[in-house]
Amino acid sequence: MRFTFATEQTSLRAPASAGRIDRLWFVGIHMLMAALLFLASSQAHATSRIKDLAGFEGVRENILVGYGLVVGLKGTGDDLKKISATKESLAGMLERLGINTRDSKMEPDNVAAVIVTATIPPFSRQGSRIDVQVSSIGNALSLQGGTLAVTPLMGADGEVYAVSQGSVQVGGFAAQGAAASISRGVPTSGRIPSGAIVEREIDFSLAAMRQAKLSLRNPDLTTARRVAQAINAFMGTTSAATIDPGTVMVAIPDGYEGSMVDVMTDVEQLKIEPDQTARVVIDENTGVIVIGQDVRISTVAVAQGNLTIKVSETPQVSQPSPFSETGTTTVVPRTEITVEEDKDRRLALVDDGVSLQELVNGLNSLGVGPRDMISILQAIKAAGALQAEIEVM
Repeated sequence: MRFTFATEQTSLRAPASAGRIDRLWFVGIHMLMAALLFLASSQAHATSRIKDLAGFEGVRENILVGYGLVVGLKGTGDDLKKISATKESLAGMLERLGINTRDSKMEPDNVAAVIVTATIPPFSRQGSRIDVQVSSIGNALSLQGGTLAVTPLMGADGEVYAVSQGSVQVGGFAAQGAAASISRGVPTSGRIPSGAIVEREIDFSLAAMRQAKLSLRNPDLTTARRVAQAINAFMGTTSAATIDPGTVMVAIPDGYEGSMVDVMTDVEQLKIEPDQTARVVIDENTGVIVIGQDVRISTVAVAQGNLTIKVSETPQVSQPSPFSETGTTTVVPRTEITVEEDKDRRLALVDDGVSLQELVNGLNSLGVGPRDMISILQAIKAAGALQAEIEVM
C-alpha cells in the first residue's frame, strides 16, 4: 500500500500572512499525511512474534497415562460378568486395602474401568496440580457421579510422575427405559480439573545451557533465515545461525552473563514476517476449501457443466370393465426419461497470475459449488496451471 500526495511547491510552506487558524489547519494536514504514510508502511506486511512461530527445544509438555477404577456410579458401571478385567482390578485394589474378596461372589454395577490421561507442563514442580481426562474402556453406560480412585500416571519411560484422584465431571448424560433411551454428549468420558498431583519432576536445567535451538512450528527456509537475521540484528552479533528449515541455533552472546532465560525472553518478543508455501487444502468429506494467499494460476480456460438424466416410474393400474367375467386387473408400466443439461454455462478464461480474490470471484462467477470447485482445482493442478501444492485431507 502506498500513498502519493501531489502538492505545489508553494504549499510546502505556510504563507507568512496566514492567520493562526490557517497555520493550525496547515500543520494538521501534514500530521495527517505523516500518520497515513506510517500506517501504510506498518500494515504493508503482517508480522508475528518469534514466540508465536517457534518454540525452544526441550521446553515441552510430556504425556502421562494410567489405568484406574471409577467407583460410586448409580448402576451405570461395567457388567462384571462380561468385563473380567474390571472384576480382577476391583479385587486387587481391595486386597491391597486388606480385604479378601477372592472367594465371594462380587458383582456390583457401580464400578467402571477407565484410562486416565494427562499432560504435564514443562518445569512442573512437586506438589503442583494438573488436569486429567477419564475415559471408560468397558461397557459402562455413564461415569456421571463417579469418583476416580487413586491412580498412578506414568510417562513413556514407565516411571510414575503424578497421582490422580477426584470426582469425575461429565458433560453428557444418558437415560433409558423399557422401550426408549436418550443420550447427549459422551457420558462415558469426563475430566477432573486439577485432579492429579505431580510427584516427580522432569530434570531440565535451562540456566546451565550455553546455547538453545529454536524449532519452527511450520518449517520454512525463508522464515528460519529471517528469524536468525532478526536475532543477530537485535543482539548486534552472529549468535544465531540457521541449521535447517525448522531449526535456528541461538548461543548466549556477550552481555547476558550466561543467562539463557534472558536470551529467550528477548528473542521470543522479536517480530518477523513469516513466509509460507502456496498451498490449497481440500477436505473432500466436508467440502471445505482453504486457499493460501500466495496461490497463483497461469492462463487457463475453465468450463463447468452438468448432465442430469432423470428416470421416473409412474405405473398405472388397468382394470377390466364392470361385471366382466374374463378381464383381469393388471399394472401398466409408465416410464418417463428427462435429460437436463446446463446450456447456460460458458467457457471462462482465467488470466495469468491472478490473485486469491480474483480466483475465488472467477470460480463463483461460474456458479459452482464447493464440490465442483474441488474438481476444478484438481483439474487445473493436473493441467500444470496451478502454482501451488494441493493437500487433500
